Amino acid sequence: MGLRAKIGFAIAATAAVVAVFVGLLVHHHTVNAQLDIAAGSLDGRLQTAVQDRAAGVDSGRALINPNDLPPPLRKVVEQGKRGVYLDTSGRTPNLWAASPLGSDVVALKRTYLKEEETVAGLDRILWVAGIAGTGLGCVVGLLVAHRLGRRLTASAATAQRIAQGELSARLPLTGKDEIGQLTRAVNTMAEALAARLQAEREVTSNIAHELRTPVAGLVAAAGLLPPSRPTEMVQERAQHVRGLMEDVLEVARLDARTEEADRELRPLSELARRAVAATVYGGGAGRGSGTGGAAGALDAPAPPVRIRVLREGLVETDPRRVERILANLISNGLRHGAAPVTVEIEGGVARVRDAGPGFPEALLAHGPQRFRTCGGSGGPGLGLGLTIAAGQARVLGARLAFANPPGGGAEATLDLTGSLRTETVEGEGGDAGEGSAGR
Repeated sequence: MGLRAKIGFAIAATAAVVAVFVGLLVHHHTVNAQLDIAAGSLDGRLQTAVQDRAAGVDSGRALINPNDLPPPLRKVVEQGKRGVYLDTSGRTPNLWAASPLGSDVVALKRTYLKEEETVAGLDRILWVAGIAGTGLGCVVGLLVAHRLGRRLTASAATAQRIAQGELSARLPLTGKDEIGQLTRAVNTMAEALAARLQAEREVTSNIAHELRTPVAGLVAAAGLLPPSRPTEMVQERAQHVRGLMEDVLEVARLDARTEEADRELRPLSELARRAVAATVYGGGAGRGSGTGGAAGALDAPAPPVRIRVLREGLVETDPRRVERILANLISNGLRHGAAPVTVEIEGGVARVRDAGPGFPEALLAHGPQRFRTCGGSGGPGLGLGLTIAAGQARVLGARLAFANPPGGGAEATLDLTGSLRTETVEGEGGDAGEGSAGR
């Protein structure tokens, strides 16, 4: 049950309880007041009738020794007292008044039907008023709940945008109540978070830019060394440092949210084959490291990578960014998963599966996080590869999801359905593309 329904139900229930309580009080007070007035009037007439009877005057209105006198009132008279009693045992209620006079009983009797009808009419009015009041309470409750719920929903939506990285989003400041206080507190927290993240991003970007020239010089110097095994090790480490630096710069550019996609119409399977080739043989597209990071250049023999085209799809997207995403996903599967790594194309959806231990729970819960060190078959890493993949997917307007299928392994899904233009069904599934297996 939502907050709006809870507030509306609470106000409606309160209105209904108040209406019933007030109705019962009015009913009982009216009944008692009517009985007191009628009993007082009848008792006064009884005293007059007793006095007339004692004086030998027969007014004709009094009953002498009536046989149908109610037993409770008869007991009171037998005790020598005067009394009034409402008899509701018959079909019609009657009000009795009786008093002893010597050996006789003088009594008066009148119907109480008029008072009963008056109470019944009052009860109907109370029911109508109660239902109307409850209905009004429901309407007021729903209006109040809707207003509060709308403010909370807007605040939750803005907070979700902030959580997704839109740090400029702020909650609307409305009212000075508790929700207004919560809004101001969340805005203050968002501003502090945005300032901290911006400072961290600037530091990371500045460090990467400052390292660009010395790293380029290091790579150039390593290329001038005489051929030897130590030279190969130095060149390999220098290339790794340069790749890491370029990854950091790419993350900084994606954080700035100024990147735009250059869209072309391409078959998704073609982009997948190019990504496999670049990852297995080129090593450039799949840079990065960490669980949620891409591997560097792969040493031969490379683990097998297979492409299965279940249904071809033409997508209007940025080919370079799609290849980058798929290459990082494939490299991540090769380094931190286990062979075989399968790239499956189905329309506008590309799935990359491996047979490894699966993604860590932290990644599934919070998504890729840069500089998050996690274990895997390829060892700990910096988490830049999947961070870059997620950022590139955001630029494309695509959806990138991570899961651990029931059968084991890890599965990353790139959903480009929104960019799909036409589809051609390929009846075949299995390995596709020359050299795509990487064996």
